[in-house]
Amino acid sequence: MDVRRKFAVAGATGRVGQHVVEVLMEQGHDTVAMSRSGGVDVVTGKGLDEALTGVDTVIDVSSTPSPDQREATDFFTAAAGNLHEAGVRAGVRRLVVVSIIGIDRGFTTGYNAAKLAHERAALAGPVPTQILRAAQFHEFVPQLLQWGTQGETAYVPEMRTQLVAARTVAEALVALAVAPAPEPGTAAAPFPEIAGPREEDLAQVASLYSARHGSAVKVIAVTNPDDPDAHLFADGSLLPSPHARLAGPTFEEWVNAER
Repeated sequence: MDVRRKFAVAGATGRVGQHVVEVLMEQGHDTVAMSRSGGVDVVTGKGLDEALTGVDTVIDVSSTPSPDQREATDFFTAAAGNLHEAGVRAGVRRLVVVSIIGIDRGFTTGYNAAKLAHERAALAGPVPTQILRAAQFHEFVPQLLQWGTQGETAYVPEMRTQLVAARTVAEALVALAVAPAPEPGTAAAPFPEIAGPREEDLAQVASLYSARHGSAVKVIAVTNPDDPDAHLFADGSLLPSPHARLAGPTFEEWVNAER
């Protein structure tokens, strides 16, 4: 069992990062919250050496709001490289990275392809790395509604998913980070996965969210004919594997609690 219990969280003010910080602190761990607003930039490396002093494990939930594949790939690969380089200098023993369920099932474009590049860059570095793949977050739905609303209609991608709460993902990340690290040379097992308790149709949950918030917009599921990966969103490629851990709340329970 690890003796030192000092953690750093990259992306600490983000959708999952703020929950990761909360969970670590609730468990009594010494926690360094790293974010650009706090003077630490994983893309440029600014402030990383100071932030990682004495840190045992880094939990990387940093992200970019850009869906552009090149921009997102540049962000993730730069972040992975800087965390490894600064981590080696600081004596960090472990890196835990959040990723997305299903991105290795044929995705070649957009954010999912960028996250696959992120996984490869993180695993290629000198600091031992573990990946946790998560389903789409409940919090993803209102963001998609905002992006897709035109007048009284909201267009969302046709997608089968098993939505999970960001807090649930944070708890799974912390559980992975505080567990004993795998022994060097241990045969690679499937990446652990965390997903919600049941499959959801994105358009249906978006309609539910709109109704709960008093919106009259009509939600329509669409497929982008210019996206070569569109069929993967619709055919269930983002659904969890049989070995995934499933945990609530459901989307409806989350919406009700949010209100």
